[in-house]
Amino acid sequence: MNAHSLDAIIHAPGRLQICALLASSSEAEFATLREAIGVSDSVMSKHLKLLEEAGYIVARKAAYNGRQRTWISLTPAGRKAFVAHVAELNRLASSSLAAGSREN
Repeated sequence: MNAHSLDAIIHAPGRLQICALLASSSEAEFATLREAIGVSDSVMSKHLKLLEEAGYIVARKAAYNGRQRTWISLTPAGRKAFVAHVAELNRLASSSLAAGSREN
């Protein structure tokens, strides 16, 4: 990704939300993420698969309260990509706001 481009993997609303949630914690459980973004298990799995294939997340399975759970965390590459994506969104928003204020 160059300095002025959006990351197509992260840009989809569900994946952007997942990355934002993971950026503020060390890891999150699958069901917690799924409920936070309001999608089905299958949609959540598809989002996570794309993020994992890009090297942006890692999943680990662990027993919790007697049940197998999946925990998700951002990789260093995922964190870097998310920060760059948000920076580009901010740059675009700032330039749009600046252009709009010049027109008035």
